[in-house]
Amino acid sequence: MRNVLIASVLILAAAISRLLPHPPNMVPIAAMALAGGVYLNKRWGMIVPLAAMLVSDAFIGFHGLMPYVYGSFAVMVFLGQWLKNHKSPTFVFGGSLASSVLFFLVTNFGVWFAGSGAFYPKTLAGLAECYVAAIPFFRNTLVGDLAYVAMLFGAFELAKKYLGAFEPEQEVIVTGQK
Repeated sequence: MRNVLIASVLILAAAISRLLPHPPNMVPIAAMALAGGVYLNKRWGMIVPLAAMLVSDAFIGFHGLMPYVYGSFAVMVFLGQWLKNHKSPTFVFGGSLASSVLFFLVTNFGVWFAGSGAFYPKTLAGLAECYVAAIPFFRNTLVGDLAYVAMLFGAFELAKKYLGAFEPEQEVIVTGQK
């Protein structure tokens, strides 16, 4: 029950963050994917960022790049699962950077590959042009991911320390005496 409540709050918060005015690509979805991989079980870690995207896309609009966007967030959850056993400030910082680069590379490849060729020709030069045009968005992605990862990981660690949250539930064994 606790996982459902935590996941619901995270999904709602992330979906709302995409609906409120914000600089392009400066939202907490990647941070939630990484943190979900670290602090939630495998199922909820994957559900949270993808459900947040689905809920907010229902309002913003569905688009042809969804497989690239959602796929990159799914890979970030797996990166977060790896971070679970390698949690240090250096690795979390590196995971955040890797997530930003992954999102940039995958989604802009999708823009180039799935496009009709009207914006970028289907050549290596067209792919390079697509990546260069996306650099301003990458800056926002990088700043947003680093800030949201710091906030989310900090919040999760504080909740873990002071509320005992995100610890495996202990099985209570009662022994009876005759």
